[in-house]
Amino acid sequence: MKRTNTLIRLRRFRVDDLKRRLATLDAMKADVERKLADLEDSVTRERRRAGDSDIGRLAFPSFLRSIETRRENLRATQKDIERERAQAQEDLAGAYQDLKALELAAEQQAKRAGEADTRRNQSRMDEMALVRHLRKHALRSV
Repeated sequence: MKRTNTLIRLRRFRVDDLKRRLATLDAMKADVERKLADLEDSVTRERRRAGDSDIGRLAFPSFLRSIETRRENLRATQKDIERERAQAQEDLAGAYQDLKALELAAEQQAKRAGEADTRRNQSRMDEMALVRHLRKHALRSV
């Protein structure tokens, strides 16, 4: 039984670890999305500023190229995070199934042990009743 409990604790730890990993990936995804939104805001601000001066109009295209490079990098990172999250979600589902299978097995084992105890107790009670009955009838015949 100790071995089963150890395995269950190990599986629970694995499930909890994968849940933490998913939470971390979700936070990373939200951070990348926030950075993408910030880039869009900065493009809008710089576009307004570029119209105010000749130097701004000349520098704006190179600014857009650098922003586009950053945007592509962030989108690639976002795709990597999504792939990793899908894999972690799949791993979590498998780990959860393993945990539930072990918990069910432990539950069945405990149930069988309880039934065996009940049968032993009932057998003892039956034996005691039989001994009493035999004693009672032995005393009558004397």
